[in-house]
Amino acid sequence: MTEKEKYLRQLSPVDEVLELPALKDLISTYPRTVVVNAVRTVIDKLRKTILATKKEDELGEISLEPNDLVPLVSELIKEVMSPNLRRVINATGIVVHTNLGRSILAPLAVDAILSVASSYSNLEFDLDEGVRGSRHSHVEDLLCTLTGAEAAMVVNNNSGAVLLALSAIAQGKEVIISRGQLVEIGGSFRIPDVMRQSGAILKEVGTTNKTYLEDYRKAITEETALLLKVHTSNFRVVGFSAEVPLEDLVVLGEENSLLVMEDLGSGVLIDLSKYGLSHEPTVDESVKAGADIITFSGDKLLGGPQAGIIVGKKDLVDAIKKHPLARVLRVDKMTLAGLEETLRLYLDPAKAIKEIPTLNMILASFPELKKKAEKLAKKIKEKVGNEYSVEVIKDISRVGGGALPLEELPTAVAALSAKNLSASQLENKLRTANPPVIARVRDDMVLLDVRTIQPEEMGEIAGALAVL
Repeated sequence: MTEKEKYLRQLSPVDEVLELPALKDLISTYPRTVVVNAVRTVIDKLRKTILATKKEDELGEISLEPNDLVPLVSELIKEVMSPNLRRVINATGIVVHTNLGRSILAPLAVDAILSVASSYSNLEFDLDEGVRGSRHSHVEDLLCTLTGAEAAMVVNNNSGAVLLALSAIAQGKEVIISRGQLVEIGGSFRIPDVMRQSGAILKEVGTTNKTYLEDYRKAITEETALLLKVHTSNFRVVGFSAEVPLEDLVVLGEENSLLVMEDLGSGVLIDLSKYGLSHEPTVDESVKAGADIITFSGDKLLGGPQAGIIVGKKDLVDAIKKHPLARVLRVDKMTLAGLEETLRLYLDPAKAIKEIPTLNMILASFPELKKKAEKLAKKIKEKVGNEYSVEVIKDISRVGGGALPLEELPTAVAALSAKNLSASQLENKLRTANPPVIARVRDDMVLLDVRTIQPEEMGEIAGALAVL
């Protein structure tokens, strides 16, 4: 018998390990199935380790005592029972961070979601008439008031809104779009793919950098149903470029009895140029320009839950509501509750800027961010002493989420360096802390951008550094 075979024979059976007092305690806390699977996994890993050992003298380093398996089993159980979707601290300075869940909701929106999630609601029930109602009614009036549109509806995301609108009003017909607007959005999804999936026939005009009204005019045939304009919210063509204003497309559409649709991407309900940022087309501007259908996101710059919003002419929106895909793409009660309260805040723009976290973070001034960074640096120094070097420096934040791609937001960051860790090692430890702290690395320093750090999270960051 080889030395490996001797070690394999010494592996404790699952039933024997389960009889250990410490394992019985775990079974009283966690589901028995989870504990049993964890024991099997640990024993199986030990078996594989023994088989993979190349030198026999290294086998002695492998502990086979049943009690030594308990910490391994306990750790695995905690890992299995921990939620996969977790709260993280966003210290990247990217406000609408797609990978981190995009927008943080306003407290009123969170309260509304908790209320409808924990009880029954009038989701599709008309309380006045006592009959079945429409889930669209909860936000339609608000959207019409805020945008000036005749009608509105909400689906699960903006790609879904584009897909549904094109399916309902342009299926089997030509849709004319500028080549410069055939964008790729998050996750490698592309506008041309979404258009083809809708059954619309894609017809490209112009070039990547220049498209003229005459290009659209020449492309119109008897099979054309729609002129589509897509706002390139996640990139900009600068320099030698030209595109056709929405107003001109509307006139061309009216001349040829064609519909005009605009996909705005990020939904903006406030003119951000009033606050020193680049102008981003607002929804009400597109409505005033005469677009028949407009689609945009409910999260991103709007700052609500993920949703795709469709506003426009009543007869068209009503037709879209009746399309079979509308049920496939519909939103649930929690999305509607969060979106309704977010939209209600926009009735008072000043209140929206103050209470919607996305807007508040984007519009935060450098002086207030510097004070915040100094406060964070002080907390860190109080917790970790001389273990880390921390200084406040000026840097740049980004809006993110495919919005305002050229916008640079002056910010203040707490720049960290550790005596015994490289910047990448420190970043890794913060990322695997509880809660995880997501930061960025530059010039061998870990940068904590306070623009996206919530006030109550600064103590957590200092605490995480103290136990690394």
